[in-house]
This record gives sequence, structure tokens and C-alpha cells, in this order.
Amino acid sequence: MGQDTLRVIEQTAKDLLHKIGLEGDIRISQKEDGSFAIDVTCQDPQLYIGEKGQTTAEILYILKSMVRRKLGEPVYVALDINDYQKNKERYVRELARTTADEVSLLKTPKELPAMSPAERRIVHMELQERSDIETESAGEGEERRVIIRYGKQKKES
Repeated sequence: MGQDTLRVIEQTAKDLLHKIGLEGDIRISQKEDGSFAIDVTCQDPQLYIGEKGQTTAEILYILKSMVRRKLGEPVYVALDINDYQKNKERYVRELARTTADEVSLLKTPKELPAMSPAERRIVHMELQERSDIETESAGEGEERRVIIRYGKQKKES
């Protein structure tokens, strides 16, 4: 995947976003891991972000389907409108850390609010290095959440 892939993603993204009326600054880049980031800055972003980022997720789903059809293979693409996703990730990481600190101090488990699979993954990844904390996901569907528990000190090997 190289410049041709980048051009296809860029043109497809610009066409789709223009068709849905999203006008603004669109920047597309390839990350070190081979995935692509589409960062959009626009007026009235809430219209395109939606409640809890749902509209952005739906736009991204359509975009990925269009790109997959054009390239003949799946490509990992992330869409962020007015830094909503970056801010959301920062918030989830901070929530994970502060909740883990509270669990470690009080030694009582805490259940985080229901989260998307991506948000739950952020929590698990953020806390995986902590030797005093254990995380697990519980629940079904949209009600799935992360439970943070005090764990026995893991032995260094």
C-alpha cells in the first residue's frame, strides 16, 4: 500500500464528504502502522459527529466500504472530525487511570460506563502494565463495560 492507496482514499473521502455536505479542511495521512488517518476541521461539527460519535462511525463505515470496493482489499482508516476522537480517547485514558488509582487505593472494584469495543480496548491497553490492577469486560452488546479490580501484586520475572 503506497501512494496509489493514499490517492484512492483521499479522492473517495473528499467525494463522500462533499456529497454529504461536509465542507472544511480535510487532511489525510498514512501512519507508521500502515493505517490511514483522515482529519477534518469544519464548521458545525456536531452534525457530522452525532451523539457519542455515531454519525462519524456511520460515515466511516460507508467510506471504508467504498475504499474496499475500489482497492479490492480492506484498509484500516480512522476518521476524526474537529479532534472529537482524539479528545474522546484522551478522556477514556484519563478515566481508566483515575479509576484504577481509586480501585488500588480503596481495594474495591469499579465498573466503568458502557463503552464501544474501541473504548474498552483503550482502557485495557492503558492499564495492562499496572501490576496492582486487573481489567475485564462484562455485559452484552451496547451494555458491555469494563470492570477494574484490585489484583494481587504480580511477581516480576
